Amino acid sequence: MHKRNLEGYAGRPPHPRWPDQARIAIQFVLNLEEGSESTKLNGDTQSESYLHELPGRPARVGGRDFSVESMYEYGSRAGVWRLLDIFDSYNVPLTIFATGKALELNPSLAQALVKAGHEIAGHGYRWLDYKDIPKVREKHHIELTVNIIEKLTGAPPKGWYTGRVSSHTQSLVKEISGLLYSSDSYCDDLPFWLYKTPPLLSIPYTLVNNDIQYLLPTGCNTADDFFLLLKSAFDQLWREGSTCPKVMSIGLHGRISGHPARAIGVYRFLRYIQGFKPIWICRREEIAKHWFSRKFVTN
Repeated sequence: MHKRNLEGYAGRPPHPRWPDQARIAIQFVLNLEEGSESTKLNGDTQSESYLHELPGRPARVGGRDFSVESMYEYGSRAGVWRLLDIFDSYNVPLTIFATGKALELNPSLAQALVKAGHEIAGHGYRWLDYKDIPKVREKHHIELTVNIIEKLTGAPPKGWYTGRVSSHTQSLVKEISGLLYSSDSYCDDLPFWLYKTPPLLSIPYTLVNNDIQYLLPTGCNTADDFFLLLKSAFDQLWREGSTCPKVMSIGLHGRISGHPARAIGVYRFLRYIQGFKPIWICRREEIAKHWFSRKFVTN
């Protein structure tokens, strides 16, 4: 897939010089996966067993799990709209990691995201673990998703995050025309170059500042826990930002943070950071374009 780099910037990261001398670039990701998860309706042999409210529940082989399906449906029917209202109230732009199938199955939401000016990045066609999926099928899924996003927005995606990757993912994603960045890495707080020719940037993602913490045994139990997690990350990066600003990525899901008891944690964090200037709340595409324009050297 690629060689490992354990050195990175070796304690000497470049100063990114964010717009308006911001001390932190804050980037919210909203994952749109509902409808693309494993189910017999999508031709799968078993039900979904990952990232729902019953962690550890085994997949139902050969049958549907109606409870799990409805948990996913909550995300697209109710949760995502609640989160969008919260972000709209603060005029915050989002990057949407969207599976092609989820966009196809929910055209009204897809159109609303585009109308609101949020970035639509590719997230595979299905919400699947691609590690054992044949390369030709993964390539087809990537092409389907690129075409769907291009039809929706008028341009191919500028960013990509498969999430559960195969050994082929990076080389396949590299071939997407017009792509600026990939986020299938968790290894840094700043972007770095994956390839020089043609240039492709890595903007690392996070599973720490991410609402999957609600579904982990040692993660967050309440919105207060999640707010404190985000606040702690922000406070540390704010302190570092006086000399070396970083990116704070935050990952959300409609079916997780979209519940009322959890959405309030997102609202509290947005309210909290309003008291800090200068910060840059942006889309991932904007981070990539800034990095390209500054022509930062590779690490």
